[in-house]
Amino acid sequence: MSSPSSTAAHPDAFRRILREIPGYLWIFIAIFAAFIIIAVFAPYFAPHDPNAQSLLARMKAPGTVVRGVNYILGSDELGRDVLSRIIYGARASMSVALLAVFFSGVIGSFAGLLAAYYRGWVETCVMRLVDTVLSIPALLFAIIIVAVLGPGFYNLVLVMALTRWTRYARVAYGQALSVMPQSFVQYARFVGTPSPLIMIRHILPNVFGQLVVVATLEFGGMVLFEAGMSFLGLGVQPPTPSWGAMMNIGHHYLHNAWWISGFPGFCLFLLVLSVNLIGDYLRDRLDPRLR
Repeated sequence: MSSPSSTAAHPDAFRRILREIPGYLWIFIAIFAAFIIIAVFAPYFAPHDPNAQSLLARMKAPGTVVRGVNYILGSDELGRDVLSRIIYGARASMSVALLAVFFSGVIGSFAGLLAAYYRGWVETCVMRLVDTVLSIPALLFAIIIVAVLGPGFYNLVLVMALTRWTRYARVAYGQALSVMPQSFVQYARFVGTPSPLIMIRHILPNVFGQLVVVATLEFGGMVLFEAGMSFLGLGVQPPTPSWGAMMNIGHHYLHNAWWISGFPGFCLFLLVLSVNLIGDYLRDRLDPRLR
């Protein structure tokens, strides 16, 4: 006996969601899609090498042309093209956020399903671990881990996954508890279906929609978290461009070169706003309690 299709995961539900998307939201969907395309095809969109330096072109205003090179969004303190660094910075920021969302989602969802299915001491251990991690300030926890492992792309992904898996665990745990008493789950257990198969085939599809909503909302938070860590010098390391690192450098020159941090900050604002609005809409459409 198979479980009923989750309303959130059914293809008809997604088609209905697409038809009911308000007009203004398509603008932010287009912005988010544009960021993804730019990040994936960064070498084709960047007009210049993001690390190419020219001391003759230091801190030039947007639109300045120096020796035939047009700095559309200006240049930084080393004469590097700000537009090219923003484009490559989108790749770094979104790659870190995407990997962190994936790994934190997998870890948290697995932990939440285990706690809900086995209950008893497994539930106690998992949920007390969740409470313990949540009691530690995320930034402090991240700084401690980075201090031990060192800064870098993969270490930053690990840090973000270890600090954000708890939200998935709580959502998966709560949703799985409501699915466990259902007849199809009880029947599967009665006929001797292996526990891992029950969790993957019967329980996970019915909580997947809520986990997708959490992942969508978490993506924006991960982008901000990465920018904050890079701003502190604990994230993606030079010479790889990062929006947070660009804003860290640019805040020293706000009085005469605002564009160094202004344009990366604006891109960060647009990306996070777009993701949050999309996530809010998905939450409103996929959560039966809000429909």
